[in-house]
Amino acid sequence: MRRHKEKHYAERIGWLRAAVLGANDGIVSTASLLVGVASANAVHSDILVAGVAGLVAGAMSMAAGEYVSVSSQADTENADLHRERRELAENYEFERRELADIYVGRGLEPVLAQQVADQLMAHDALAAHARDELGLTTIHSARPIQAALASAATFAVGAALPLLLAALSPRDVLASIVVAGSLPSLALLGGLAARAGGARVWVGVSRVTLWGALAMAATAGVGSLFGTVA
Repeated sequence: MRRHKEKHYAERIGWLRAAVLGANDGIVSTASLLVGVASANAVHSDILVAGVAGLVAGAMSMAAGEYVSVSSQADTENADLHRERRELAENYEFERRELADIYVGRGLEPVLAQQVADQLMAHDALAAHARDELGLTTIHSARPIQAALASAATFAVGAALPLLLAALSPRDVLASIVVAGSLPSLALLGGLAARAGGARVWVGVSRVTLWGALAMAATAGVGSLFGTVA
């Protein structure tokens, strides 16, 4: 009998979160930086230098932040698994009853719960306790390198769009073109992310676009203020 494997949205959580966060930050932060510097009456070359610096710094910051954050999660998971492994070695019978009690709490009859616990522990005791006692699964396990690389790469891709728009735009309309090109890109990104994650598309579109617009407006205001003062 051929085994049917279903695809679930939860399987995408790890890479989807890092990818969406990276691309979104790449567009928002770089576009906002470009708009802010342009609003301060900087020359075209200075605006581009600021944008490139923002892309490099942002990609490295995203990679470092994701790596540190997810590594901390992985350290916690490994510590829990180490403790569980030790408890299984020192008090197997107690752990067996504990696992059965978990299944009873989920609705199984005590006799059936004990049978299930016995069979699962005979197959892989640590995996059974990791999944049902600690809540750790392969889908949700921490992957620091994957998260770091995905965040850095998607940030750079996202940041490249407003930077390219700035490079091709005349100085006097640069800020307007960057905004006009970045906001629809954010909307598209939000919609794609929502669809991939099984959420409502309009929710993803509206929240990403709103926060992107607010960020660009804020930096434009700061740039105008300092440009006027200068």
